[in-house]
Amino acid sequence: MSATAENPPAAAAATAVATAVAAAVEDRVTARVISDDPLFRKIPVALRFAPAEPLAVRIVFPAGLSPEGTENEWVFPRALLEAGLQAPTGTGDVRIWPCGRVQAVVEFHSPEGVAVIQFDIAALRRFLRRTNAAVTRQA
Repeated sequence: MSATAENPPAAAAATAVATAVAAAVEDRVTARVISDDPLFRKIPVALRFAPAEPLAVRIVFPAGLSPEGTENEWVFPRALLEAGLQAPTGTGDVRIWPCGRVQAVVEFHSPEGVAVIQFDIAALRRFLRRTNAAVTRQA
């Protein structure tokens, strides 16, 4: 007898986990830190989406950028990122706006200060398309 026939709920759960893992999205992009310095600094950033949280996206900065030496992860609504590529959006910890035709700025506010990061809009749109496709597969 097959494992599926012996234990159907476990097989269904395993299939659901496999689907969720397959639908996860992660893009590695290069962003630029905007500061008073005339030269901008490029940094690697991970854009992440998990099907378990279909309304949220994550932007993860590498450990080397934080004083604690740990990754710095920001979680915010996917809709905020989508809207911010069209017009200035956000009033809280994360604010996003287009900067010309090919760049977008994401501003992160914390008790320690403000970080202003510039992204290529094409990279953010590609990431959002992949998240939308993952959500569609889940439905």
